Amino acid sequence: MKLKKIFFLLSLAILCFVPLTTFAIDLGTQYTRNAAAQAGYDKNTNETTLSETIGTVIKAALSLVGTIFLALTVYAGFLWMTAAGDESQIEKAQNIIRSSVIGMIIALSAYGITTFVVGKVVEKTTSGTDAALQNAIE
Repeated sequence: MKLKKIFFLLSLAILCFVPLTTFAIDLGTQYTRNAAAQAGYDKNTNETTLSETIGTVIKAALSLVGTIFLALTVYAGFLWMTAAGDESQIEKAQNIIRSSVIGMIIALSAYGITTFVVGKVVEKTTSGTDAALQNAIE
């Protein structure tokens, strides 16, 4: 029982202290900054755009998903290694690993689809004004 508490606390510490290092989609931040510069706003403000806020939320969510996947995989591996031939423990560990891999695949697929779709939407909506923005920058 004490080993379970130690493992739980270790897993909780890993979940809390893993840095948020995933990448999010760029939704045209350079265009909004250029438009703000042309309008006379200060470039050094600390205000964030909606796209930056959404990107931060996506980064945090993907970091959390990755951390949960890591913790579940380590936990399942620990169960499997300490099963000592108990088939129910081994099957439980395999089910945890299978479920966590499926969850990770779903999360990464959703991220990939979102990246593709948002990238195409941004490309199509800014393509007409792209030349005007480039001329305004120069």
